[in-house]
Amino acid sequence: MKKVILVVLIGIALILTINTVMSQSNKLKVGDTAPIFTLNNQDGNAIAIETFLGKKAMVIYFYPKDDTPGCTKEACKFRDEFEAFTDLDVEVIGISTDDVASHQKFAEKYKLPFTLLSDPKNEVRKLFGVPKSMLGLIPGRVTYVIDKSGIIIHIFNSQFGAEKHINEALTKLKK
Repeated sequence: MKKVILVVLIGIALILTINTVMSQSNKLKVGDTAPIFTLNNQDGNAIAIETFLGKKAMVIYFYPKDDTPGCTKEACKFRDEFEAFTDLDVEVIGISTDDVASHQKFAEKYKLPFTLLSDPKNEVRKLFGVPKSMLGLIPGRVTYVIDKSGIIIHIFNSQFGAEKHINEALTKLKK
């Protein structure tokens, strides 16, 4: 019985290590160009990130799931500070794997004035190299601050500091 448990634990450790290495291999860094992508927003409209290039800076934040405690705190903090972002001419965009209908309910429930994009196959999350957390089971919470030319100027990764993402982004944008 002890051998079986040991083999299972080694197998789990190996899988988690492989997942971590693979997600780190394409992980974007400050100074990299942000990937170009198109996803549907909470209204079902296709939003192409390239339409903002040369016009607006962007804060793109990846979060685990609509209407969960941490994600709700984060979204509501972005909502409460939204005017500070618009004053800086910054587009705020949240991305999770939730579908369009879930995003629409989430945005309506909390009166979110910014775009939520649906990435049901994790394609954009993988383009950015957003790591999973909590033993590789929960999608990571990472915020990217991107200048008008599409260059990543700041990255903040914190699963449990949901509201800190907003402060980090604003501090970097005001510099």
